[in-house]
Order: sequence, then C-alpha cells, then structure tokens
Amino acid sequence: MTTFAGHLPGLDREDVSWRRVSYESWGETAEIALPDLTEAQARALCRHVRENARARLKRMDVARIVAAIDGASERLLDRTHPLRREAERMLPVVTGYDRETVRLGLTSYLKTFQRPQLLRFLAEDFADPGMLDGFRPARKGGFVRASGPDLLLHVWAGNVPALSLWSLVCGLLVKAGTVGKLASAEPLTAGWFAGLVAEIDPEIGECLAIVWWKGGEEAGEAAFLAEADTVMAYGGNATLAALRAKIPVTTRFLPHGHRIGFGLVAREALDSRRAMALARLAAKDVVRYEQQGCYSPQMIFVERGGGVAPGEFARYLAHELAALAHRHPRRTLSSGEGASVAAWRGAQEMRATGDAAVLLGAPEDPFSVVHLDAATPLAPTGLNRTLALVSVDSLDEVPALVAPHRAFLQTAAIAAAPAALFRLAESLASVGVSRLAAFGAMASPEPGWHHDGRFSLLDLVTMTEIDQAAEAAAEGFAPYVD
Repeated sequence: MTTFAGHLPGLDREDVSWRRVSYESWGETAEIALPDLTEAQARALCRHVRENARARLKRMDVARIVAAIDGASERLLDRTHPLRREAERMLPVVTGYDRETVRLGLTSYLKTFQRPQLLRFLAEDFADPGMLDGFRPARKGGFVRASGPDLLLHVWAGNVPALSLWSLVCGLLVKAGTVGKLASAEPLTAGWFAGLVAEIDPEIGECLAIVWWKGGEEAGEAAFLAEADTVMAYGGNATLAALRAKIPVTTRFLPHGHRIGFGLVAREALDSRRAMALARLAAKDVVRYEQQGCYSPQMIFVERGGGVAPGEFARYLAHELAALAHRHPRRTLSSGEGASVAAWRGAQEMRATGDAAVLLGAPEDPFSVVHLDAATPLAPTGLNRTLALVSVDSLDEVPALVAPHRAFLQTAAIAAAPAALFRLAESLASVGVSRLAAFGAMASPEPGWHHDGRFSLLDLVTMTEIDQAAEAAAEGFAPYVD
C-alpha cells in the first residue's frame, strides 16, 4: 500500500506526478509517494497559499490559530487515533529508529504544541501577543503591530522525526502563508499535521502547503525560492551555503546548520548516590535519535575530585548505553555512517595506550565510550552512540576547550550546584553556548526556547509602527476639532 505525502491545497491529486520511494527497516517495507510538482504547479500553489493567507489567515485572531494547532496536536497524542497509529507503524520503517524511541519521542515532542505551551511561545517573544492581531500601544509611545511574511518557505532536514513541526507551528503563529519542503528521510509527519489542521479549520488549511522536490532539480526549487518572502532552512552547512546562493538578495534567509552538543559534570554530582542516575540520564541523551539532533552530546567534561572518579563514571555510562541497547536497538547504519563510526573508533584505539585513554565497548557493540584522562578540546565523534568523556581538574577549563567551535555551539548539559551553574553559564555564554540544559533533557527544548540563540517568532515578523507624532498629528484632522 502506498502512502501519499504532503498537503497540496488548490491542486488536484490526479494532476500531480508522484515519485515513489521505498523504505525498509526492522524487516518491514513502506512505499511513500512524494509530490513531484512542475514549475507551473509550484507557482500556482504558492499563489494559492499567499492569496489565502492575505484574505483569511492575516485576519484571524491568533487564538483561533492556537486552537487549530492544539487540536491537531491532541489528535496525534491520542494513541487510538488512526494517524497516530499510522505514525507509530510507519515512522520506524521510514527513519530506522526503533518503535519505542519513536513512540516516546512523538509523545514528548507533540506536548510542546498544546495550547499552554503555544501561549508560552507567544509570551516569550511578544510582550503583548495581541500585536499579531492589530496595533497595540508601544511603551515608547505610539502603536506597533507584528506581521508575518505572506509566504514563508521551510526547507527541512529529516534527521529527527517530526522536527519539521517546530518551524511549521512558528510560521502559523505569526500568520504566515506557509510552504514546507519535506525531507526524503522523513516525509510524513508535516503532511499529516497539516492535514489535521485543515480538517479542524479548513480556512487555515488553505494557507498551508507541504511539498517536496529532489535536491539538485532546479525547476520546482527555483519557483519556490523565487516566490518566498522568507526562507527558513535546516541542514548541513554546505547545503545551506548552496541554498543561500540561490535565494534572491531581498529574501530573508534564516539558516539552522550543524551544531555540536556537550556536557559538564561537577565533582559535587559525582557521589555514589548520584553518579549512576546521572550516567543513566546522559546515556538517554546519547541514544535519543542517535545523536542526530543539534542538541545531542558528543563529549562530556567531568571534574576530578568527586566521590566517583571520571574513569569510573565513563564505565557507568558504558554500562547504561549497553542496557539501553536492549530497549532501544540502534538503527541500521548506512555505509557512510558505519565508516564514520569505524574511523572514530580507530582513532581512539590509537590513543588508548596506558592510562591516557581507555576505549569502552567492543567493535561489535552498538556504542563506544572513550575516556580521555587529559584536558582535550571539544571535537566531533562518529555519532550513532559514540561519546568522549574528558577529565578536567576544574570545569572552569571547559569554556576555553570548546571556544574553537564557537560557530557550532548551542546546547550544553550541566550537572552542578547553583553557584557553579550560574558561574559557568556566564563563561559558556561568552563563547557562544545559547542553551544550558539538564542531563536527560538535552533533546527536549522548552517551548519558546531561543533556537541557536535567536527568536522563534520575532525573527519571522516585520514590525510596523505608528509614531507618537503621527498619532498626535491625526488629532488635528479629527471631525471634533474646530
């Protein structure tokens, strides 16, 4: 049975060409039909979305949009809903992640888009979210309102299931006519979500399209890029640089590229009572989507002097990764991923002489942990459950060790007492870290978080102001003036 991806308001499915792609994981197969639009169809779809956004979405109260998003999230959270059952059945086959990872990940992520959390998105970026509905008093005087783009194009990566929903929801909250480009690695969730929004509120459904084009095929891509007012894109830095070169200079471009995450463990967190539980949380961060997320840890810096030595903590971590492998089997690696893991292990084996470095995990194990006993700068691992643990005399050394990767820093997990947390936060902020999280929560950003240190909603809008002087001048033309 073929599953059709996307959401194409204004186009007849019979008039669209569909490219069928097969997926296979866990002994099962799935066939997905991806919409392969002509340039004319792409332009017509963009016009349809833009015109409907201007005529309908822009005039809606943001509360109505929140209600539709909340309703779609509630249906996908309901494990008895047909689409939720379909997601739990198909996403493991398409993405390769085990069923339990997909189930837990979907539930955790979808809760981010319920009404209370959506209100946090709005409150985080707007002192008065009412400015999305009309002009509101400005603190400096006059009035101000916020307007989303008429056509916002999302170009998504598929390394994490349902990742597309974050930017999709942000676009809708600022009343942007929205076109999302599916990733071939995960081409389902955005279309399902868009379909549910359209079912709940058909007018919003006409302002939202989910499409696909094959990378390198210029016709459809060029049409979408030419029509968009704003482009938000996710992916590798080389891919983003190539995309930037194709976008008109007048189009706002919001890229989100590769990031490297890391952790810090203070000596006060390393006693016999806390250390094993902390290792379990850190291992969950490593296993969650095989370190594919921009927030995933690749290196953990551990302070000497605690009740549990860094080398022992590394063994705790290896034990927890081995235990998690039974509940969450590692997905089958591509040839490139396998080569990356093998190359990283080979480099660590070369290091592992004496006590300076100890490599934990056999080549056939679905994880590898290396303990480095000397302060070592932050460096990428081979991903897919490969982790470096570095001993340091003081966590105050860490900012200098990660600073060379400033352009790629985002999330750091920290286990430390409050005074150390805030002291280190100041130092880490100065080298580019934009989020400090607890271990176990690295892959679960809070609603409204500042992705890559930027605003989820404010970066999408244009502010229009009525100067106080204009307001005062208008008084001179009022009918009640003599």
